[in-house]
Amino acid sequence: CAEKHVESGDLIVALGGRTGRDGIHGATFSSLELTSESEDLSGGAVQIGNAITQKMVLDVVLQARDRRLFRSITDCGAGGFSSAVGEMGAEMGAEVDLENAPLKYAGLSYTEIWISEAQERMVLAVPPEHWDELKTLCESEHVEATGLGRFVDTGRLTLRYQGHTVADLDMHFLHEGGPKIVRRATRPPKPTAQAILPARARFDDDLLTLLHDWNIASKEWIIRQYDHEVQGRTVIKPLVGAAEDGPGDASVILPVRGSRRGLALSCGINPRLGTIDAYAMAANVIDEAIRNCVAVGADPDRIALLDNFCWGNPERPETLGSLVLAAQACRDLALAFRTPFISGKDSLYNEFSQDGQSTAIPPTLLISAMGQVPDVARCVTMDLKSPGNLLVLIGATTEAPGGSLWLEHLDESDARTPMVDPPTALATFRTLHKAINQGLVRSCHDLSEGGLAVAAAEMAIAGRLGARLTLADGPTSDRSLPDPIRLFAETPSRFLLEVHPADLPSLVSLFFDSGIDACAPIGEVTATEPPQLVIESPSGASLIDLPVERLRHSWQRPLAD
Repeated sequence: CAEKHVESGDLIVALGGRTGRDGIHGATFSSLELTSESEDLSGGAVQIGNAITQKMVLDVVLQARDRRLFRSITDCGAGGFSSAVGEMGAEMGAEVDLENAPLKYAGLSYTEIWISEAQERMVLAVPPEHWDELKTLCESEHVEATGLGRFVDTGRLTLRYQGHTVADLDMHFLHEGGPKIVRRATRPPKPTAQAILPARARFDDDLLTLLHDWNIASKEWIIRQYDHEVQGRTVIKPLVGAAEDGPGDASVILPVRGSRRGLALSCGINPRLGTIDAYAMAANVIDEAIRNCVAVGADPDRIALLDNFCWGNPERPETLGSLVLAAQACRDLALAFRTPFISGKDSLYNEFSQDGQSTAIPPTLLISAMGQVPDVARCVTMDLKSPGNLLVLIGATTEAPGGSLWLEHLDESDARTPMVDPPTALATFRTLHKAINQGLVRSCHDLSEGGLAVAAAEMAIAGRLGARLTLADGPTSDRSLPDPIRLFAETPSRFLLEVHPADLPSLVSLFFDSGIDACAPIGEVTATEPPQLVIESPSGASLIDLPVERLRHSWQRPLAD
């Protein structure tokens, strides 16, 4: 059903869940500022989901697609039937008998039936000759399917209810007749602050504080509540390592039983950057989502993206300006990385008003990435594997700590935000993918929140092994940077790899041949008992020297308490 179209005479079929009052004015509610009265006044605007019905509908849709039983399909999102039928019939026309819609309970008005955003419902354009076969399929899967009317070549949308015509609108007027909304967007002023870095010799407490932060801390309490091994085809679980409690970069599943081709799923998000530079924020989280996919073995040339914008009131010029900048970054990075956006969602007006004061969330973009893994047997995880292996830092660090979690804990701000260099990033991703496919990488972890120090700590926690890193080593471009920047900066497009010593020359040659000179060993996996994470300054002094067990306790405690 790659080419969707509707023909006159096609049946309008509602598939899946029944219609109720839940979700009425959901789209309207999502565009309102929240107040202390919102829960009482708008509680019914929130849809009530049903995961079991959703899975049954999915099974039917996939089978119906393969049998070519429908010509077009859309979900009942904002506006329910009104948007689904209205959009599908925009170039033609539609006649709908609203009393045919299956209801959760009696008493709904025809208006409520038409605009309810109740979940797990799809609308299909079904050729009449396929209707009986589709009904039989739905009955076999215990999914309700009902004919609501027909698409007709009248150019009008006609709604009927119990023998009465309750709406009759020209389709062109419906879609094009409203006044165009024109809003003014202004570029938000960019901060000029520059952080004052602390002058201290040790950073043990900084690392423990970061690991304890909810943005980094273990999400095991949440993850364990869900079954991530349905049908036994999960290759890499959300938690990995010796005790299966380390933070994996991405999950990998086998969609097709018997195939070795997998699908990696990952995310990227950083709202702290959004308050400084929305363009940089969007670029960084796209880079993060992609590199998380690549870190487990996904092909960077076979990755697709989804966006989820969460913003404040776009009627404010500066708020809209930041949204425009983020959208521009999505366009620029998608073209540069050749990663298409295949879907997405936006949630605007995320503000709360109390006593005349309005508080908005920071401009936030969540990026989800889906990447093809050519052979799941080549997948790698982020946990340390064997003492004596080398740790290799991939990617150059820049002196741009703006938006980092470390600065937030210092109550410092910095306008110097890390920027993505798409050509270098893509070359790095492609080369790492080759290295993983050639078996040169034992472990791989991306550097994101908390930078190098947190990445090394997480790898040690997951592998229950020690590590010693020396800042005198690493990429040449990093060596002039202040120690805390090298430890905690969140420069994008970087990875920490575990490599067998015999494979190091091949790995370095592979990156250098691709034009990536920021590839250098920075430490090794150790067998100390108990396991210890040690990070030394260029002078040889210890910047961090902590037992891995203490790191694990600090990382796991917040949501376990």
